Amino acid sequence: MKFSKALLFFVLVVALIAIVGCASATPAAQPPAASSAAPASSAASQAAAKTYKDMTLCYPQLGAESDWRTANTASFKETAQTLGIKQLVFSDAQQKQENQISAVRACIQQKVDVIALPPVVEDGWDAVLNEAKNAKIPVIVVDRSVSADKSLYASHIGSDMVLEGERAAAEFNKMMPNGGAVLELSGTTGSGAAVGRAKGFRNKINANIKILDSQTGNFTRAEAVPVMQAFLKKYKAGTDFQGIFIHNDDMGIGAIEALKAAGVKPGDLKIVSVDGTRGGFQAMVDGWFQADVECNPLLGPQVFEMALKLMNGQTIDREVLTNETVYYPDKAKDLLPTRKY
Repeated sequence: MKFSKALLFFVLVVALIAIVGCASATPAAQPPAASSAAPASSAASQAAAKTYKDMTLCYPQLGAESDWRTANTASFKETAQTLGIKQLVFSDAQQKQENQISAVRACIQQKVDVIALPPVVEDGWDAVLNEAKNAKIPVIVVDRSVSADKSLYASHIGSDMVLEGERAAAEFNKMMPNGGAVLELSGTTGSGAAVGRAKGFRNKINANIKILDSQTGNFTRAEAVPVMQAFLKKYKAGTDFQGIFIHNDDMGIGAIEALKAAGVKPGDLKIVSVDGTRGGFQAMVDGWFQADVECNPLLGPQVFEMALKLMNGQTIDREVLTNETVYYPDKAKDLLPTRKY
């Protein structure tokens, strides 16, 4: 009897050990499948996110007046192709604001996703920008600025035109420490570039350097030639004036044509231009320009990136400035082959 009880006790202990052992060998419970995946709302958000393939962007280009503008157009077209955007609605306003406004209104009717506007002039945009805002189409102001209320557009991407003018003034201050007189060949009247560069130049030019005269060449090579010819009939180079501030390289090349015809030699005058195009670099290599203030036209990648953020409701910067510098003749020859515009 005692033996049977002992045997029974032994059997119970062995059974208990077996049960515990099996329990410890059972695989750990796996977390629910949902815990390893994104929450349903997040997954839906990601699925709904817009891509470049969904983008229709309107770019009513102001014209084709210069090498800078040609490079700017190429930057947008090449970037659109590289990114594979759905559609780039491109037009050429031929430097007429009314053409640009018509193009913007056509884009609003088309219900594009984003409008990128390089304005011909600063004023006169309030009405059409209001129309875009009411249609819930964000507008990125590109390159030049507008005077409209900032609530009417999403952001501005481009250069600090006032700073460019200040940089040009600094070069003349260094080259003409004893003072003198300069002529100004200005850009399109009323444009953000012309207004900003003129303002910056006057902000920083030394008091002993006089701006003898200022005329617009409308940012074009062709129009700069007769303006420079008129200057040379009115004033004697080297005597009445010692330098020329030119608002862009294309006008600078036109001015050089007139200077050559008048017998002026490279280096006879101090000339500072703005842009940093291949033509401007060649003018430095040839001894005509003493400095070229950079204004970068390759804005396509920045604009498309911001446009996609706007389509997805992401936060953007209200003002995005390009990183630019000043170029000089001593490095121009080496840098010229690397210029993309």
